Amino acid sequence: MTVLAGTVGERQAVSEQSFPEPIRTYAAQRTVRAFDLAVCLLLLPAVLVMGAITALLIYIDSPGSVFYPSTRVGRDGHTFQMLKFRKMRRAARGGPLTMSDDERFTPIGRFLALTKLDELPQLWNVIRGDMRLVGPRPEVPEFVARYPEEYSELLKVLPGITGPAAVQYASESHLLSLQHDPLRFYEESIMPRKIAIDLDYIETRTLAGDLRILAQTLVIPLSRLAGRMLGAPLLRRVEACLLVGTCALLIATFALASSGGA
Repeated sequence: MTVLAGTVGERQAVSEQSFPEPIRTYAAQRTVRAFDLAVCLLLLPAVLVMGAITALLIYIDSPGSVFYPSTRVGRDGHTFQMLKFRKMRRAARGGPLTMSDDERFTPIGRFLALTKLDELPQLWNVIRGDMRLVGPRPEVPEFVARYPEEYSELLKVLPGITGPAAVQYASESHLLSLQHDPLRFYEESIMPRKIAIDLDYIETRTLAGDLRILAQTLVIPLSRLAGRMLGAPLLRRVEACLLVGTCALLIATFALASSGGA
């Protein structure tokens, strides 16, 4: 039997110094996980309705699988299949980057890319524990290999559906479409900036900050549609109005989820 020496105060001080960071980290991870699952469950009814309609439109527009699994690198370097709604033709070939005027888009796919509705299936990745709602966006293995030192830090946390770098570079596909060599521009110009933003995020992240990023992410499709409606033909205005209503529904549902968890 081990005899504990010292006074109660001394033993308590030693106890507080023993593994405080792992305990705090574990508690924080549990809190974040509970938050993510609560939001996913509260959003689920609206997402299922929107997802079913989107899947039907994809199949009618381009028969075949409505989902596109993309291999990404997650926490601790483990790869996983990140789900998206398919927005490109089934026989499409090409690199991992998407341009705003990408010729591989299906008609509905261009609309999904504009509104980010192709990302909805990633809620399943969050439920599975592959991703978080907010975190550094996961990259494909070839891009991770380009910056191994930086990703040794980034891969200590779960990636997210959205994040500060994703918000700041919401128009990334447009920027890439303006480049003579999009791949080189992405690897040498955009990636270092996104990595710096994400590294700062994981050092300073808070739940309030994550809520702000989620709100900014929901506003992005609305701002894009507002620009699309100005000077657009009647058909595009009707299309945009329908999606504004859908985005408003998501925002209202998220607001209810946030107030319910507060």
